[in-house]
Amino acid sequence: MSELFDRIVAERGGLEKLLSRIPGFPGYLDLAARRAADRQIRDYVGGMIADRLARLTSLQKRTLEQPGGLALMSDMESARSQWQMHHDRVKTAAPGYSGFFALNKVDADDLEKIYAFDEAQGRYADQLSTALDALEQALAEDGDLGAAVSALDALGREANAAFQLRDDVLTGLGK
Repeated sequence: MSELFDRIVAERGGLEKLLSRIPGFPGYLDLAARRAADRQIRDYVGGMIADRLARLTSLQKRTLEQPGGLALMSDMESARSQWQMHHDRVKTAAPGYSGFFALNKVDADDLEKIYAFDEAQGRYADQLSTALDALEQALAEDGDLGAAVSALDALGREANAAFQLRDDVLTGLGK
């Protein structure tokens, strides 16, 4: 079955063949593929962050049960809000390409920047996991919960600032 699948995927349909012969249209098909790939990447990274947000909520409850945990709830909620906002921005971001009628055209250099920013979002999801590990370790070993929560919040703010840079490239504000 995989051989058949590979053959079907490799062969373009009659309409696609016809459209690819129209001058300028193959680029449009490439942009459509980019849009689909961009959506898949953002869905994957958004899923990674959502999983970590669930873990953060669990750790937030455990922190509340610790002596002095109630005093950290405002800071923990700030960190959770930063990461929720980052998740929402990743999931709903404008695609990293420009369509035919787009007001702001994204050139090849900008597209490379967008891909670099998108790749960085995956790294931020990994760093969030590491920060959650540190928080969990602080909970288990009566460590410095305040420092772990502050690091989590600072990382969320940095992730959002990095995502804003991506938006600036797409809207042309970075030029």
